[in-house]
Amino acid sequence: MKKTKSIISCRVVALICAIITLTALLCSCDIVKTEELEINVSVLNGTTGFGAAKMMSDAADGKSSLNYKFTVEKEAEPITKGLINGSIDIAALPTNAAAALYNKTNGAVKIAAVNTLGVLYLVVNGEKIEISNLSELDGKTVYCPAQNPAFIFEAICRENDINVTIDTSYAEPAFLREAIATDKVDIAVLPEPMVTIAQSANDKLTVALDLTDEWEKVYGEGTLMQGCIVVRTEWAENHPKELEQFLSDYANSIQFTVSDPKGASECIASTGIFAQAKVAEKAIPKCNIVYVDSDEMASALDVFFAKLYAVNPKAVGGKIPDSKIYLGK
Repeated sequence: MKKTKSIISCRVVALICAIITLTALLCSCDIVKTEELEINVSVLNGTTGFGAAKMMSDAADGKSSLNYKFTVEKEAEPITKGLINGSIDIAALPTNAAAALYNKTNGAVKIAAVNTLGVLYLVVNGEKIEISNLSELDGKTVYCPAQNPAFIFEAICRENDINVTIDTSYAEPAFLREAIATDKVDIAVLPEPMVTIAQSANDKLTVALDLTDEWEKVYGEGTLMQGCIVVRTEWAENHPKELEQFLSDYANSIQFTVSDPKGASECIASTGIFAQAKVAEKAIPKCNIVYVDSDEMASALDVFFAKLYAVNPKAVGGKIPDSKIYLGK
């Protein structure tokens, strides 16, 4: 009898050991699977990409919490194509480009967080022109980069009943920066860090107006949102834990950028987001880099999209996006 009990006890112990071993193996498989999942992230060079610099630097040094593969693009088009064909999972884009992509793909992407508020400034040749308020622009020609900057500036002028001619001949910010730095134009709307570069090349240039301030006077605080993080809807649904970890890592990267402009500027230069570390360091405090998500993001972007739509429906892809554009909605 004692022998039978002993045999049963041994079998129970063996069964328990087998269960523990199998559980460990399954858990280890999950860990390996998570580690092997390559998360493809793409950012635009310049301000929209600044917030990802620390994450990208950590990834290059093998310090990432997940297996991130980062790329940097000069234009939004390769990123939007990648999001559509599935080769990119997460990206940093202008908010209006995100809205247009959401509408174009019937909801194939979602906005997870806003990373940049207003980065636009009215720059003038102070030796020729003095501008201290919007009303002094009435009847003048103001040069703007095409698309988002022009739409934003037009919305501000409309709301203030300012009659200006908006010229987008210098469609790219870099071209317009060069034009005002070399005295080819006298009044321009420029984003950072182009403002900093232009002023370093021409000491006659002054910042006459902060367009974020002008926007908020008429549309409300925090509603000028120019950059965001988007994620493919399908990927977000299939990888909720990885997405949660990414957003946590990204929020920390944003915090590093804001709190340590010098350290961030070195990461920005080393990762190819922007070549000039000293310019980036000087520009960061004026770039309104943030991390905003959830309801605060949604309510502010609702205002922003509505104002851009009123100026030009094409600015947001032909219609104001519905609430499902926001992650979690």
